[in-house]
Amino acid sequence: MQTFYLGLALFLLLNLVIGMWRILRGPTPADRMLSAQLFGTIAVAILLLLSQAMDNAALRDLALIFALLAALTAVAFVQRAWPKEDLEDDIA
Repeated sequence: MQTFYLGLALFLLLNLVIGMWRILRGPTPADRMLSAQLFGTIAVAILLLLSQAMDNAALRDLALIFALLAALTAVAFVQRAWPKEDLEDDIA
């Protein structure tokens, strides 16, 4: 089972490298924000892997906190990046 966890961790790290490339290369702030969201998702996944491998419930709780913070970060970015008028035009 440890080999399986190691394979998953390596896959997640590869995704992290791809996300870092996108942050450095991203032409728009939205691309960079999506890559930052990817970092948060990968952090949650790694914490859940560690929690399962080490049988540690505290890491599961920490992963939940990171997931909530990632969602709040996305909401804050959208509210800051787009003026309110543009959002109202999209809804109507």
